[in-house]
Amino acid sequence: MASLSIGEFAQASGLTPKALRLYDELGLLPPAAVDPRSGYRSYDRSQLGRARLVAWLRGLGMPLARIRVVCDLPPLAAAAEVASYWRQVEADTAARKELANFLIDQLSRKDTDMTDVAARWELRSASRNDRGLVRESNQDATFEGRHLFAVADGFGAQGTGSTASGAAIDALGPLDDAVPAGNLLKVLGTAAGVAQRAVHDFTASDPSRENTGTTLTAMLWSGGQFALAHVGDSRAYLLRGGDLTQITHDHTFVQSLVDEGKLAPEEAAAHPERATLVRALNRDHTAEPDLHLREAHTGDRYLLCSDGLHAVVPEHRLRHVLDTASTPREAVDRCAELVHDAGAPDNAAFIVVDALRAA
Repeated sequence: MASLSIGEFAQASGLTPKALRLYDELGLLPPAAVDPRSGYRSYDRSQLGRARLVAWLRGLGMPLARIRVVCDLPPLAAAAEVASYWRQVEADTAARKELANFLIDQLSRKDTDMTDVAARWELRSASRNDRGLVRESNQDATFEGRHLFAVADGFGAQGTGSTASGAAIDALGPLDDAVPAGNLLKVLGTAAGVAQRAVHDFTASDPSRENTGTTLTAMLWSGGQFALAHVGDSRAYLLRGGDLTQITHDHTFVQSLVDEGKLAPEEAAAHPERATLVRALNRDHTAEPDLHLREAHTGDRYLLCSDGLHAVVPEHRLRHVLDTASTPREAVDRCAELVHDAGAPDNAAFIVVDALRAA
């Protein structure tokens, strides 16, 4: 089979010679041969399929590290990885749209002083991290502070003591200081990146942790505004006016089937792969959390929880508890009772936060 010069291969594949040299350096698309004297690269025609796939994936905006993963997978697995990536892009786009709408609303209120809201709000909270009645160890973790509230649900490497969830929560802990409202989303987004690196370092430090990771759902408050970072299938709920709304989106295989119209929402709870995550913090750096910026109403009640709660307690029962409990502590205690009444088959971590405008 005749070889192609780098120029010919670039033209046939849709990649530039500069890109081909970069992909060679990265080991993503090495040439078939390199002249030892001139350093001139040549390629086989059989490499065109991989090169065109790289070009198409770059057209999607996929990072090079993830392209390497896709190119090394068999076709069906590669297709699933591309679908997972695109769902992530759509979720991130939706989050940016939500932020844009929030900013448009805020900037349209000419009489609102966005720098003077912090002193007029009070947060009241309570939390619980329950091992449950079946698991031998607890891989859930929580943070209940003054401005930061977070839940993480670790997976893999049972009984090892340290957990990926703990690594993520520890990385976020320094955020629990007053943060100017205008910086909330940037600060939490940066901290989520630090948490991702902490989980990566945790998994890379011991071969037995290779397949470990964690979900993460975190709120960072300043006055009546909060930033929300979310990845995985832990959840955040809002109770407002007696109505309970899930304000995060599950990053699970089953939820992707629901999003694509292939599975009815009522079928998801009983699906055998309902706990299979398509996005989480783990050894792979490609999973970016959803980021949102929201504004509270006085009297709002928020619930952050791992699937040890929401997977075993129906939403209507959660709504009843959150709507009728007089304090966050009462709500947390009653949620724990519901989990144990359901057999507590998993670790369960949850935090209830009340947002109140100060008098």
